[in-house]
Amino acid sequence: MPFDLTLAGVPTAPTPCTYTWKDAALYALGVGATPDELAWLYEKTEGGMRVLPSFAVVPTFAPMFDLLAKTGGDLSLLLHGTQRITLHRPFPADATVTTTAKVRDFYDLRRLAVVLVDTETKDAAGALIAETTYTLIFRGDGGFGGPTPPKEEKITAPKGVEPTFVVEEATRKEQALLYRLNGDTNPLHADPVFAANVGFTQGPILHGLATYGFLARHVTRALAAGDHGKLRVLEAQFKKPVWPGDTLITEGWQLESGKIALQVKVKERDEVVVTGFAELF
Repeated sequence: MPFDLTLAGVPTAPTPCTYTWKDAALYALGVGATPDELAWLYEKTEGGMRVLPSFAVVPTFAPMFDLLAKTGGDLSLLLHGTQRITLHRPFPADATVTTTAKVRDFYDLRRLAVVLVDTETKDAAGALIAETTYTLIFRGDGGFGGPTPPKEEKITAPKGVEPTFVVEEATRKEQALLYRLNGDTNPLHADPVFAANVGFTQGPILHGLATYGFLARHVTRALAAGDHGKLRVLEAQFKKPVWPGDTLITEGWQLESGKIALQVKVKERDEVVVTGFAELF
């Protein structure tokens, strides 16, 4: 089925999302939070329970997935290329927010197609809380004659320089099954037969956004002393799959520009699975 190119630039209607501290805590557990990070998990935390900045993706799931279903692309061959969030203020522990989504454009890479989806999430008063950008790759859906993706500045780890921080943490065998309860129920992350049929014979892979949440926790813990209001921007490119049970090693480099270059490696295979950058307020 060809892409519906008329979707580009047209925002969806605002989609409401009502969540409570239980949803925020479930998200935190899905991205590896432990009792040592009780402020992400306990509703009676002094001063109020905190919400991880990367929770910003959760209210986007419904409008973003609904929009993807209308594009005409083959969702069974969909891969997540990059993810970016920009925070304008912290998410409260309990709230009703609304999110709009739109396809920025459809891009053609011959065998692959790239679709950029932007979202905005606002509070009940209409104040902007967060923006996100999904870069989504449709394998086998290229060749439709669209433009190539725009080139963006790449922020990479400096060679030969020791990282400013290193955080090592193992994921759990059930990590993907736990994370999917936040709303991303793609069978690629749960069903071994489905995973094998689309090329992942080792089994269901961990959501890229689960690894992204681990990354957000590691950056917040290492550079902001766990302060949920300090992370402004987090962008990650998903380079290789992660399987539940893999050990993640996050490394970060504080750059003169003020940005923090990031990479995540899987310890067991000594390979880089995520690269990206962060900015703090």
